[in-house]
Amino acid sequence: MIIINELRKKRLKKLKTIKESGINPYPEKTKRTFSATEILINFKKLKNKKQRVTAVGRIKSIREHGGSTFLNFEDGTGKIQAYLRRNKLGEKGYKFFLDNFDIGDFIEISGILFETKKGEKTIEVSDFKMLAKALLPLPEKWHGLKDIEERYRKRYLDLLFNPEVKEKFILRTKIIKEIRDFLDKKGFLEVETPILQPIYGGAKAKPFKTHLNALNMDLYLRIAMELYLKRLLVGGFENVYEIGRIFRNEGMDKAHNPDFTMLEFYRAYTDYKDLMKFTEQLFVNLVKKIFKKTEIEYEGKKIDFTPPWQRIEFSQLLRKYAKINLEDINEKALAKKAMELGIKTEKGSGKSEIADAIYKKICRGHIWQPSFVLHHPLGSFPLAKASEKNPDKLANFQLVIGAWEIALGFSELNDPVEQRKRFEEQEKLLKKGFEEAQRKDENFLEALEHGMPPTSGFGMGIDRLAALLTNSHSLREVILFPTMRPK
Repeated sequence: MIIINELRKKRLKKLKTIKESGINPYPEKTKRTFSATEILINFKKLKNKKQRVTAVGRIKSIREHGGSTFLNFEDGTGKIQAYLRRNKLGEKGYKFFLDNFDIGDFIEISGILFETKKGEKTIEVSDFKMLAKALLPLPEKWHGLKDIEERYRKRYLDLLFNPEVKEKFILRTKIIKEIRDFLDKKGFLEVETPILQPIYGGAKAKPFKTHLNALNMDLYLRIAMELYLKRLLVGGFENVYEIGRIFRNEGMDKAHNPDFTMLEFYRAYTDYKDLMKFTEQLFVNLVKKIFKKTEIEYEGKKIDFTPPWQRIEFSQLLRKYAKINLEDINEKALAKKAMELGIKTEKGSGKSEIADAIYKKICRGHIWQPSFVLHHPLGSFPLAKASEKNPDKLANFQLVIGAWEIALGFSELNDPVEQRKRFEEQEKLLKKGFEEAQRKDENFLEALEHGMPPTSGFGMGIDRLAALLTNSHSLREVILFPTMRPK
């Protein structure tokens, strides 16, 4: 830190010198004519025409050789070399560069193109300009940094020094774009619903609470988009979706961050079985558009998205891996079994919550290829319809890929009487101490009483999907600025 402070003092002195020379070290604009990549692509043509080019970027290296200096600088498209000569720039200009410009500074360079003896495409500098003086040096050993948390805290340096990290975030953006394109082509309408909500709902999760001074009322950051999107179905829209931030005041691990990006969409006049086929179409389209094939590699194992995907019962997984017959065991016995397996459950958890905790710890890790885990027990998802064939189970699926819970879908409950009953059951769990219980939303129930068509609904964590498709172990690798514990 002492060395860094000394370097910063030297750079502050240079900054003062630049200003005293009547030069603005942070000018408002630049006159770039070509990006680095455009220069390299059109190099022969520009060189033959002896066309003057103006390029900009951050200085990444400086190599002085007597009366000449080579430097590499980089913009958002790529890197290019520049060559400065004392007899070209004059003693004063050349010395000004050497005395005041450092690695990390942003620079504008103008000149004509030539190739060095080694065939390096280069700009011979006839003019240069400071665009932004950097006061802190770029760290020399940031690439390969073992302190992963430091990379996340200073993501700007992580992006500068690790091209593969930058590529992950470019790919993440492509993923979201392809999802939007697919849904738009299928006739969906993209909408926006409130982030601040008077009653949180749509998922089992602990909320973040805040206060609105203007109306002197408490509000919550949304834990899901569901209840507002369903109001739009009541209002006459048939196919709607939203991609946005969700906030849950819960634990942090490789699969969880307090704020994350979620996709939710709803399709009127379809059920969860239709939705499974639609989900297969969505993923095959997405993976083909990005990778030009239906197979990827995640953590050293192949994943094949070719449909149809495996469909397996939730209860069957518990029977196979945890030796539990869910239909024959009561809540007390199940809770005892969870304890024997070393599984901690939330206070006030009901049978469905205990079963889910066991499934996550014992069963889910065995699922690698795209699989629909079907028919969770009644009570698992209070907004899902019960199966008509077996009312003790839900008409739902959970999509698991590479041991990640990627998405959830079900036939949406549109019976307002049954929905009220489900909410009241959740309120009882809350009184027992289950803090993640869903709350009774009277405004939503009133909307439901006006009538909502039979509908299937889908929710997917974009961050988990991005982690899977970029072969990343943790969500923090695909969230630009993940939540971090203070130093």
